Parts: sequence; C-alpha cells; structure tokens
Amino acid sequence: MSYQRRYSTVAHIGNIAIGGNNPIRIQSMATTDTNDTEGCVAQAKRIIDAGGELVRFTTQGTREAENMKNISARLKADGYQTPLVADVHFTAHTADVAAQYCEKVRINPGNYVDPGRTFKHLEYTDEEYAAELKKIEAKLVPFLNICKEHHTAIRIGVNHGSLSDRIMSRYGDTPEGIVESCMEFLRICRREQFNDVVISIKASNTVVMVTTVRLLVKTMDQEDMHYPLHLGVTEAGEGEDGRIKSAVGIGALLTEGIGDTIRVSLSEEPECEIPVARKLVDMIEECARLRAEAEASIKDDTITLNLDSASQSSCEDWETLQLKAAMAVGALLIDRKATKLELRAERFTRSDLQTLADAILQAARIKFTKTEYISCPGCGRTLYNLQETIARIKAATSHLVGLKIGIMGCIVNGPGEMADADYGYVGAGRGKISLYKQKVCVEKNIPEEEAVEKLLELIEKDRASK
Repeated sequence: MSYQRRYSTVAHIGNIAIGGNNPIRIQSMATTDTNDTEGCVAQAKRIIDAGGELVRFTTQGTREAENMKNISARLKADGYQTPLVADVHFTAHTADVAAQYCEKVRINPGNYVDPGRTFKHLEYTDEEYAAELKKIEAKLVPFLNICKEHHTAIRIGVNHGSLSDRIMSRYGDTPEGIVESCMEFLRICRREQFNDVVISIKASNTVVMVTTVRLLVKTMDQEDMHYPLHLGVTEAGEGEDGRIKSAVGIGALLTEGIGDTIRVSLSEEPECEIPVARKLVDMIEECARLRAEAEASIKDDTITLNLDSASQSSCEDWETLQLKAAMAVGALLIDRKATKLELRAERFTRSDLQTLADAILQAARIKFTKTEYISCPGCGRTLYNLQETIARIKAATSHLVGLKIGIMGCIVNGPGEMADADYGYVGAGRGKISLYKQKVCVEKNIPEEEAVEKLLELIEKDRASK
C-alpha cells in the first residue's frame, strides 16, 4: 500500500493548526492537581520541552477551570506559548468557564448532558429520544457561542468506557453507538457553523478503537464532514506493554493516512509519552511500506515481518524495533488477516523476537500469554499513587496468564473500560478505592492502604472456588 494522508479540514488551536497539510501534532496530559499552579506549570514545561505541542489538564469543576487562567499566564510569562486544553466531564458549566481561559476544551458526549453511566437499559420512543437530543443542543449551543467569542477550539472526545446509558440502550455496545455519540454533537457544530473542532474516539481495546475510528471516518464522509482526528489507545498501561498496545492501535490508523494529532497514554510521567509518540509519527511512511510487505508475506495464517528490510535497522534500539513491528502489523492482526506472527531481525535473539511477537498478538486481542493490565495514565483526578499501585498489583498477579485487571484513577472511564476486565481497582475519592468484578462494584470506599490486599484476596477467593 502507498501512504496517503486522509483529507481533513483545519482546526485552529491557539498558535497552531491541526489537520489539512499541517504536521501531525503530539500531545500529552498533566497528572498534577489543576489547583496547584506551581506543579502544573513545572509539569507542563517538562511536557513542552520534550516536544509536546498541546498540554491538557483535567478541570473537574469551575475552580480548576478558573485556575487555568493562572497556569496559562505563568507559562506565557516564561515564554511558553503552547496551547492549553481543559478536560471536562460531568459538568457542562465547567466547559463554559474553561472556554474563557484555554485554547481548547475537551468535552465527553457520554457525560456532557447525559448522567453518569449506570449500565441501566432505558426505553425511549422516537419522540422521547428526539427530546434528549434537544437537551444536548440547549447546552452545547451556548458553549459554542462562548468558544466563538474567545476563539476557543473544542475536542469532542468519545470514550468507549463512558458511553451514556441512552446510547447503550438504543445502539448497544457497538461501534455504531460510539460513532453516533460523536455524530450527535458534530451535527450541532456544523449547524452552528463552528469549525474549530477536533474529534477523538478512544478505547483500551485496540480492535474497538481501530474499527470505530474507521467507521467514524466513513460516516463523516457520507455526511460531507472532514474534521481532524485525534488518535489514542486509552488506558494502554505502562512499560513495553503500553508502548506496544499504543503502536498497534494508533499505528494501524496512521499507516492508513488517518490521524492529525496523537497521544500515547502511558501510566508513567507524561513527558515520557512524547518521544514514543514522536517515533510513531516519524515512522509512518516506512511502516506503511512494511505493512504492505507483511501483508504480501501471509501464508498459512502467518505474517512474516522482516525487520532487517527497515531503514537503519542495524542501529535501532529495542524500543524502536518494538514500535516499528507493532505499527507495521497492527492493522493486519486487527483485521484478522492472520493470527500468527513471525518476526525476523538478525540483531536480536529468537527468544526476544518471539516474546515481542506474543506481546503484539496480545495487544491485537488474538492470543493472551500473560496477565493483561488496563491502566490509565492518571490525571488531576487521580487521588492515589498510580505508578506505585500498578507495580504492587503487577508483582502479585503477573503469573496469572490471561487474567485482565483494570487499574483506574477515577470513575470517568473506570467501570466502562473495565467491562472487558475480570477485576477492577478504581479510585473512588481521596484515599478511597472501590473494587469491581467486571461491571459490578463489589466493595466500595476501601482505605487505599488496604485496597491492593483486598483485590488480591478477591482474586484468590474466586480462583479457589473454581
């Protein structure tokens, strides 16, 4: 296949433009408390100095939204002009406030007007459903007017883990439902002639993420919409697993010419995300070529990827090789063109390459050879030490091959993204944790210092009863 980037319109975010012929932009999200001006400024500088072109902050309420003014002023005073993004969930009024102080505001259709997800099935007549859409319009149009006044862009950010009960009840847990959640908001934006819009559809499951983004592109094309796209695999995790999962999902789409800005979501310090994202962007054309070679190699349900044909492969480090392999074959595995993978690279051992192949197959949801961790990158909503907790849970459960464990900072995506997990560990408040078995909360508000042990007890009790 030859690489050709998808046509999109241009969205203006502060001093940068996304879409069109502009470079693919790289971004990250702060993990600091948005009320902590000093901490936010320091972390934003680290992200920007690493190459981040947008920095996002969680804004749980108006207090956090208003403090974005102080964060922005401090950064600009120190010579940093990078656009800042406010991340809003549950309270539409917060978005109205944030739009006055930030270059972009992210809103989540799953909870912007609809109440938080409870996994209840709701019945609507067509008239009642139309009335629900009118509620969206009643809140979204005034927000768009504020954005127009302040030259603020928006991101309509749909997360698989936080679809509303309304959407789930009508469309089920399907790519069509995820896309429609986005399109409801996009149609209002177009009707109001508001064009500084970026869209994202994210999931922790790479197959869901890739399938749904492709469907969104097709649906927008049918309605003559061409808004720029933000790509990411949410809750990808940390370490090499998080990198490989991100490369499989994001890379599958980038090699198809889809994507105008990306974020690699790792459960690490946010500045660590930037060099990984940069590598993915820099390797697009080469990985598109490798993808075509890999597809041509398929025989007996096996992809053979010769990484020695990659440019400069002799001087590549192991992480770069991991990303390149995952990016080159991600779409082929997601589309089930084959379910086996053989990697070739003379500089690395057969054992290392087999381990990498297994990790890529797991990231593409084909074969599970180790424990699967669905962990968020954290943000200002996270009220416990995420990285330390992940390490403790991994140390105790890494031998449980095929088990899926969600480790989530808060409830925004927690229960939804963990629907695919066997167990979930979710921040419920300051120093409090709730434990889940799939979608069901089985213990609430456990003191943080007891929560990991309680999770392990829950797992062991279930294993003993089988």
